[in-house]
Amino acid sequence: QEHYGGLSGLTIAWIGDGNNVLQSILTSAAKLGMHLRIATPRGFEPDLRITKTAEQNSEEYGTKFLLTTDPLEAADSANVLVTDTWISMGQEEEKKERLQAFQGYQITMQTAKSAASNWTFLHCLPRKPEEVDDEVFYSPRSLVFQEAENRKWTI
Repeated sequence: QEHYGGLSGLTIAWIGDGNNVLQSILTSAAKLGMHLRIATPRGFEPDLRITKTAEQNSEEYGTKFLLTTDPLEAADSANVLVTDTWISMGQEEEKKERLQAFQGYQITMQTAKSAASNWTFLHCLPRKPEEVDDEVFYSPRSLVFQEAENRKWTI
């Protein structure tokens, strides 16, 4: 909102794990007027009940909603590319399996080529290089440090 001047009409592309951060976005995006495009590997989708609620909200608020396994399809025309950790606390024993399942989900400049011309990148940190490459993470399009500062004030 700070960067674009508002949220309504923005397209958010979530590429990665169907975790708690995504589920929070799912419950709020349509209510804020944002279109949501999600790519997760098979077996790592967000909770089905929350997805159904997001679909209903999207219909009610007139936004678009997509759930796919293709990161480039999710990134298509997106204003904001977002990811989060692929291995959350308590999932350390699943690391090898998860890294294999998430191959092809790293956000790179190639991913960004599918996005809107004014794309930005968000990640709630800490970040691992397999989730987003250095070129995107440290680019002028990355808003991760502004995002971290904003989170600081909510704590």
